[in-house]
Amino acid sequence: MDDALAFSALVLALSGQLVQEIHDRVSEQGFEGLRPAHGFAFARISFGGATTADLAEHLGVTKQAAAQLVKELVRKGYVLRRPHPHDARARLLELTEEGWAATRAADQAARAAVAPWREALGEARFRELVADLVQIAPQGPIRPAW
Repeated sequence: MDDALAFSALVLALSGQLVQEIHDRVSEQGFEGLRPAHGFAFARISFGGATTADLAEHLGVTKQAAAQLVKELVRKGYVLRRPHPHDARARLLELTEEGWAATRAADQAARAAVAPWREALGEARFRELVADLVQIAPQGPIRPAW
């Protein structure tokens, strides 16, 4: 296998493992009924200023699919819709306290999930890897704060 294919396969495998571990750990903390897609939605909503259209773009889904996801998150008590100050047709999405609690649980779960990687690589190499990934990660509405 050439390096490009190996890199692709490894990043995809690690990504899938990380998403599943975060999801499992969040569920174990009592946030049942959430799916990994909800976590990606929470990430965009927590950034602020998100509408359903913004969420659709972030998730790479149709506006209709994003609207269904928002409806589900509102029904479950994780998200509120607020009037948009500049667009009467749009609604701003906001996490409820329960939504923020789930987000904090996901942050904690992410730290725990990558702890074995940090240990295996050592602190210095782990930081170098993070810095390397920041250089090649896509620019988007959600970026780590460095």
